[in-house]
Amino acid sequence: MERAYLESTIQCYKGLKRQGERVLAQLTNEQLHWRYNEESNSIAIIAKHLHGNMLSRWTDFLTTDGEKEWRDRDREFEGDYSSKEALLEAWEEGWKVCFDALNTVNKDNLFQIVYIREEPQSVLDAIQRQLVHYSTHIGQIIYIGKMVKNKEWQCLSIPRGKSREFNEQMKKK
Repeated sequence: MERAYLESTIQCYKGLKRQGERVLAQLTNEQLHWRYNEESNSIAIIAKHLHGNMLSRWTDFLTTDGEKEWRDRDREFEGDYSSKEALLEAWEEGWKVCFDALNTVNKDNLFQIVYIREEPQSVLDAIQRQLVHYSTHIGQIIYIGKMVKNKEWQCLSIPRGKSREFNEQMKKK
């Protein structure tokens, strides 16, 4: 049961990463920095926050508090990447740390207590907490990407008006 949960959850994390990458691939550096208004975050800022969060939460995941002393969360929402390449490099680094940590989880430590901001929780709960957090931000990235691309947006799932066609194709499989 534990192994099935872990495999399923890791697939969910991989799916989120792919969704984000499919958005990033559609956008120019300028589009990655677009903000609706001064209070809004750009995709680049959200990516910077995800990077900082991933490094903090997943570095030494099983042995140290997930809110590292070296993390400066507030700075994650200031400035951003100088280029799309820099953003993509940080994106990969964050996800690598995440997946490396997830791959250390097993049935023997799934219910071990870990801490985030000194709050105790099971490894399972910490994994779920981050999955929800990342889902929210990937959703924001998708939404902003759709706004920026407008009619040039390449749908990430079933295009509008194509549900019936999609369902028919699925039946043929």
